[in-house]
Amino acid sequence: MVVFMKKTKNYQNIEAFLRNHGSLPLKRYSYSDIKKMTNSFRHKLGQGGYGGVYKGRLLDGRYVAVKNLIDSEGNGEEFINEVASISKTSHVNIVTLLGFCFEGHTRALIYEYMSNGSLEKFIYEKDQSQTNHSLKWETLYQIAIGIARGLEYLHRGCSTRILHFDIKPHNILLDEDFCPKISDFGLAKICPKKESIISMTSVRGTIGYIAPEVFSRNFGTVSHKSDVYSYGMMVIEMTGGRESNNVGVDNSSELYFPQWIYERLKLDEELGLQGISNEEDKERVRQMIIVSLWCIQTNPSDRPIMSRVVEMLEGSINSLQIPPKPFLSSPRSPGNFNSTLSLSAMTS
Repeated sequence: MVVFMKKTKNYQNIEAFLRNHGSLPLKRYSYSDIKKMTNSFRHKLGQGGYGGVYKGRLLDGRYVAVKNLIDSEGNGEEFINEVASISKTSHVNIVTLLGFCFEGHTRALIYEYMSNGSLEKFIYEKDQSQTNHSLKWETLYQIAIGIARGLEYLHRGCSTRILHFDIKPHNILLDEDFCPKISDFGLAKICPKKESIISMTSVRGTIGYIAPEVFSRNFGTVSHKSDVYSYGMMVIEMTGGRESNNVGVDNSSELYFPQWIYERLKLDEELGLQGISNEEDKERVRQMIIVSLWCIQTNPSDRPIMSRVVEMLEGSINSLQIPPKPFLSSPRSPGNFNSTLSLSAMTS
């Protein structure tokens, strides 16, 4: 009876939200529409804690990705978060939400289809030489800039400030031209444009990418700088995630890539990363690493805002200073980052 009441309340909350936002520029689809466009959920693109993502096709011929949310207690908030936040956006580096389905037990979101999938598979492929997943450093550099522009837009460019709270390679999608688009707004928080500091009752994000102040207010206040930290961790993964077997870093030891690469930068030593074939590659990679180390500074006030991050990436590397050594370590491997923590889980 309690479970039924919770589900009923979730349903009522979502219906109330949709009624109050009747002007949303999104199409509402029925469950039969979803079944038709996905050919009865035949082609699965991926799976997450929220449910599965399926390839579909609209009547006008456009391919779409249909995110089918599992019917559980937490999905009411995630569904509302995603619809409310992403419907306010329009940017080349933010994935486009085309419609949704809310009918019975079905909660689905219909997105533009991104043919190259997530950034994650291009970073963590164990044997890049045996696949088509290898990306050139110039492409990774342009992807880093595109993601930074998308975050700058969320923080300062749209009608309300949107804090994403789950920036990681898995949530960056790539189109046919490898243009990056930020996706998955299930943990997002919307706040008035002039506000930055927000209050939170639970920890939002993925282990390894969560800013220290989100775990403990002793490190500072939670704000848009928390996204900056996650972005920095992600760029570190872009440069070093596929290098664990090539740079002499033992993942089982206490020495992780940010520490290793920081020492190399300080001593002006060769970075020794795979695929650097010319001076331009060398400069771009060094630029990405320096910027990412600024982004993961422990004190939020020491991190740059995203507009400054874009400037640092696009400007001359000669104008960049190596930041102080970050106090905290980096994520160890992508396999450790697939869980979302609540405050109660951390303190139990």
